[in-house]
Amino acid sequence: MGTSDEEIDRLLGKLTPRARALLLDGATTWRTRAEPALGLRELVMSDGPAGVRGEAWDERITSVLLPSASALAATWDEDLVESLGGLLAAEARRKGVDVLLAPTLNLHRSPLGGRHFECFSEDPELTGRIGAALVRGVQAHGVAATAKHYVANDSETDRLTVDVRVGERALREVYLAPFEAAVAAGVRLVMAGYNAVDGTTMTASPLLSDPLKDEWGFDGVVVSDWGAVRSTEDTARSGLDLAMPGPDSPWGEALARAVADGTVPEDAVDDKVRRLLRLAAWLGALGEGEPPAHGADRTGAGARPASGADRTGAGAPPAPRPPAPPPAVAPRDRALARRAVAAGSVLLANRGVLPLDPGGLRTVAVIGAHAARTRTQGGGSAGVFPPHEVSVLDGVRAALRGRARVVHVPGPRPDGPAPPLHHDACTDPRSGLPGVLLRMLDADGRELYAERRRGGRLLEPQLVPGAHTVEISARLRPRTAGRWTLGVAGFGRMSLALDGRTLLAGDFPPPTDDPAVVHVNPPAQYAGADLAVGQDALLVARRELAPGTGRATVVSAAPPAPDAAAPPAEAARAAAGADAAIVVVGTTEHGECEGYDRTALTLGATQDALVRAVAAANPRTVAVVNSGGPVELPWRDAVGAVLLAWFPGQEGGDGLADVLFGRAEPGGRLPTTWPAALADAPVTRTRPAEGRLPYDEGLHVGHRGWLRHARVPAYWFGHGLGYTTWAHEELTVPPRARAGEDVTVRVRVRNTGARAGREVVQVYLARPGSAVERPVRWFAGYAAVHARPGETATATVRVPARALRHWCVRERAWRTEEGRWRVLAGRSAGEVPLVADLEVVGPGSG
Repeated sequence: MGTSDEEIDRLLGKLTPRARALLLDGATTWRTRAEPALGLRELVMSDGPAGVRGEAWDERITSVLLPSASALAATWDEDLVESLGGLLAAEARRKGVDVLLAPTLNLHRSPLGGRHFECFSEDPELTGRIGAALVRGVQAHGVAATAKHYVANDSETDRLTVDVRVGERALREVYLAPFEAAVAAGVRLVMAGYNAVDGTTMTASPLLSDPLKDEWGFDGVVVSDWGAVRSTEDTARSGLDLAMPGPDSPWGEALARAVADGTVPEDAVDDKVRRLLRLAAWLGALGEGEPPAHGADRTGAGARPASGADRTGAGAPPAPRPPAPPPAVAPRDRALARRAVAAGSVLLANRGVLPLDPGGLRTVAVIGAHAARTRTQGGGSAGVFPPHEVSVLDGVRAALRGRARVVHVPGPRPDGPAPPLHHDACTDPRSGLPGVLLRMLDADGRELYAERRRGGRLLEPQLVPGAHTVEISARLRPRTAGRWTLGVAGFGRMSLALDGRTLLAGDFPPPTDDPAVVHVNPPAQYAGADLAVGQDALLVARRELAPGTGRATVVSAAPPAPDAAAPPAEAARAAAGADAAIVVVGTTEHGECEGYDRTALTLGATQDALVRAVAAANPRTVAVVNSGGPVELPWRDAVGAVLLAWFPGQEGGDGLADVLFGRAEPGGRLPTTWPAALADAPVTRTRPAEGRLPYDEGLHVGHRGWLRHARVPAYWFGHGLGYTTWAHEELTVPPRARAGEDVTVRVRVRNTGARAGREVVQVYLARPGSAVERPVRWFAGYAAVHARPGETATATVRVPARALRHWCVRERAWRTEEGRWRVLAGRSAGEVPLVADLEVVGPGSG
């Protein structure tokens, strides 16, 4: 059908005011409402910056897992990111998903931000360019992208209630800028965050209308973050269009009554419905007559709609069927994901160790718990279940198979709580197969439903009629004797028993209604128990289902911690006997996760001691850092090389092996400045005071703040080494440029090394003597070039007109200063050897 405004208005006229209002909140957790009178089917939404989960948290319904958003930004490669967006769109279509809740365009304002892995960078220009590329890639294949979380939602502490106080210039020039870029790229949805800005919660904020809809001309749908709508009239009178999830949001019938009594204008609702219908038409979800079927075939094998009631333990669908095995990941998709790993990996330091020559190696020591279980993704609502995960150890073994011996030493267990039960450490007590037994019990303890699941992390145990209690049982197979730490996570009345003996029991009410905590990452309660090797033990965890507590249930177990000195000593012996050592260290889900900010950047004393011990034993030590955001690396000068792996997705180990052994160049450049120590960072505050979080740094975020305070970080924004060297020889800048027009500059570089490579040429601006406050310099554009040894290449960098403008608060308009500007070019924010002047003249000047 047509999508003209006239056609949309004709359809709108078929609905009563009440029916229009009811369209504007969700039908379930992940679906909008259908309207048979219009042939409007439900629209299916899914989390997924790094993968498309679909509607169910079920490890049997798998999703291709790409590198984290911070790793994608580190590629500085918009074409590659656009291709990855296409892969996400294909996954969405396979799962029947219409709307992908990505990209996340918030900034790395402070290195302590707990959700850094899901955000691109510290810089508004780079974030906007990479985010726009992902939007284009997703939407080119008929799936709608969502720019989130609008706006200034840059930390997790008290995120449901925090009131961010930010100056108008900083808001416009820094925090709104990536969203403006996404709108320019045609993004179909924008998500309003939980937070408030300058006293008004975002779901009721005037910023949803101006600049988003009025100035920028956004004609798509503004959707709330899940549960962010907490009132009816003020949010309905704002630019918010869709309240999620449903069906119990403060809109629905309450909004229909508000329209009927005139407290919410009909015109406001009509505009929202027009936008929803426009989106549905673009998605092919709107037509005459009854809506097309949109059932299980669109939700992934065996998946079912998850309603808001489902997520609180009330209301039960029929007994579910186990999902069918997911289809195999296409080789081309695996190859693309693997290429992205290498493209985003950042070589922070190299003292002639990398790349390792496989022909010259007889023994390689691969060390660390993260080597065998590499963390492939961050924690929180964006999590997916990949079909497989290639660890660093797997990748190294595959690369050296038939060439060299690989010795693995696990080293110490990373600091942090006990991990969820893994299927290789327990069996289902009923079948004897690896995994756990999930049972749903009625109020009298009778079994209603049972199935084997792969592990102890069950965020959405299947509901059946009459369900009262979730029970997870597993037969533990201890490989280490001693005092084990056993735990159960969730809310409400819970218990944990071992071989019939109660270890803990109590009622644990949720301290927050943050959905990331209630439904995804509930805190655990722990107890200790003595276990012996060769003596299996039956562990049984139970939690009652109650409204407001979700149904996420996690059972965990951790063996006794070894003597602190033993793992480093064992690792050092292995490293000393090897031709090269690869030690992998990183963060845990409890360190980098949605819902929590970090309080420190350290990897912990045990991991730091491990790296130092390995480096002291073997000068050819490569430290691989497995984190989504900045961490302190106090041993960085002691190792032969430091390679930043990020959270590399399901193909991480193979992609990193490509880099380690020289099959691919480490293509990444830092999208965020990394401090040597947290105390050095200019912006560290993430905790509100009396509900308010002031952005006192104003424009000076990221490298701008470091330059303002004349501080030197461990690694600057833009830093990253390849496997060759470069000389930046010449910067060519036009003598004059008109205000309001883009500027093209050219930078000639020479490959001075012995290997072909790629260089990311970066351009920065400065404005000496400016009449307004400015950063010392700021990022303005980049281009990548390739050259063989000895060759020169010229990077053509477009500096957009927006990089020269500033927001005039007095005039409430954009202005560009005329006069002399400075253009700088180099390979990072801290290394800009080429400088030239640019004269900016008025728009009418000759």
